[in-house]
Amino acid sequence: MKNTLTKGTMTTMTTMNTPLHLTNLFTHVTRARLNNILRLATLAAACLALPTHALAQSTCPEDLDGSGYVDSGDVSLVLLASGECPVPTPSISFVNPSSGPTAVFTAITIVGTNFTGATSVTVGGVAASYVVVSANTITAIALAHSVGAVDIVVVTPNGTVTLVGAFTYFVSSWYTILEQAPNAALVPDAAVRANIVASGFPWRVRDNSSGIEMLLIPGGTFTMGCSPSNSYVCNSNENPTHQVTLSKAFYLGKTEVTQAQWQAKMGSNPSYFSGNANNPVEQVSWNDIAGFNTATGLRLPSEAEWEYACRGGTTTAFHSMPGYPNGTNDDSLLGNIAWFNCNGGCNTHPVAGKAANAFGMYDMSGNVWEWCNDRYGSYAAGNAMDPAGPSSGLDRVLRGGYWTFGSGTCRSSSRHNIDPDIRYGLIGFRVARTP
Repeated sequence: MKNTLTKGTMTTMTTMNTPLHLTNLFTHVTRARLNNILRLATLAAACLALPTHALAQSTCPEDLDGSGYVDSGDVSLVLLASGECPVPTPSISFVNPSSGPTAVFTAITIVGTNFTGATSVTVGGVAASYVVVSANTITAIALAHSVGAVDIVVVTPNGTVTLVGAFTYFVSSWYTILEQAPNAALVPDAAVRANIVASGFPWRVRDNSSGIEMLLIPGGTFTMGCSPSNSYVCNSNENPTHQVTLSKAFYLGKTEVTQAQWQAKMGSNPSYFSGNANNPVEQVSWNDIAGFNTATGLRLPSEAEWEYACRGGTTTAFHSMPGYPNGTNDDSLLGNIAWFNCNGGCNTHPVAGKAANAFGMYDMSGNVWEWCNDRYGSYAAGNAMDPAGPSSGLDRVLRGGYWTFGSGTCRSSSRHNIDPDIRYGLIGFRVARTP
């Protein structure tokens, strides 16, 4: 094989007879490796043709052995690396959520590498519908399955990967599913709906023990504390404002507990305004409610859960309402979402009679004050994760305002305290449950 290298008037001629064993080696070198060799030869020609002082000052990218020259040593390194390029095989790092009910479809996210072109996803041996979001993410639907841990398998053109016991099916005996996915009419924010679906739990359920309808509230981060309205400033106990993160989704009663629901479980109706079974139960103390919750397996929401659910993503004094998706500070508009200040007669009213907030919750403002689980105390400065209130103290927290008082107590951040033994015709509650 002859090569002629020319630079100006300088010409060199080289002749090389290739032995048979090298010829066989070359036949196994991939096109990519041959291209590298040709590039090496071209650069070698250019570098050899340069004057000595130019060589000393130049850098050749294909000088693989760092000798300062592109020569046979560099070609040998390329030949030693010859062969097929490694195939990018897939891998699975984790699955979120990692569990779901046996009787429903669960939306899951599979995180890993090299998912491009995936041709199959199975969960527990059952083919799942899926979308390849990126090379590192697949979203899929885990279909109904028997209880227990199952494998997740992803098949791609470059290989198959299995994560053993990646998803666990469990039996959900405490609720009946009313709607699996959130209704856009009640939960208008697409991002909130996506977070609810991503949790893997059904959106709207009925608690089998009490008959109470509950909605799933996805976890998230919000600013807790002072939100003044146009007519009312914040009380000192609403400060300092601070960021709170609720790390887990939770269920919350879509309405306040009604007189019918209380009576069905407790056998009597203590309410002062007892003319309508769909009115909220009142004249129940915090301690009375502890008995109801023991009988049903439910609980009171924490104060942070209550405010997060009330705000529904807003930062204003009052949560969203028709025409005001981001909430409002205008006290004159409160009647759209709340029974307060005797705006419908000085008494309680049937639940869900006003507009819901962006989570689908009714009567978070007005109708009756609502007990929270927390002991009452001052806010601590700084960010908080899943706060549960002070560890000591007598009084418990009330939230939401009530039927006979002004708009100031109906603000999302307004908070009050009272002895847990007190019963009034303006205090009721709503229930929560951890999935």
